[in-house]
Amino acid sequence: MALHSSAGESFFQLIFILIVFVGVLALTYYVTKWIAGYQKTQGLNKNLEIIEAIKISSNKYVQIIRAGSDRYFVIAIGKDEVVPLGEISAEQLKEIDVQEFNQITPVDFKSILDKLQKKK
Repeated sequence: MALHSSAGESFFQLIFILIVFVGVLALTYYVTKWIAGYQKTQGLNKNLEIIEAIKISSNKYVQIIRAGSDRYFVIAIGKDEVVPLGEISAEQLKEIDVQEFNQITPVDFKSILDKLQKKK
């Protein structure tokens, strides 16, 4: 008789743990969606926007920042400093042509490997 009661208790413990696990997963899902929505609304209608950034070294970047509707600043960002490099106009910014970008042919790894083998 003792075997049946401990087996039944183990079964109910397993069911309880599965219910708690599914509940935690559901709670995590909804909290993550809520945080994403909250952060999205926080970023709307702001006066500052990072237009472009390029990594110079492991912890140094150069960024173009839009301030307001028509002022653009170039800044250098290091580990512990931000240095203004200058201001540029909207006309000086280069727009990326999507069609031109899509025409770039991807590099085939096999062709590069063949070229390296021919050099040897």
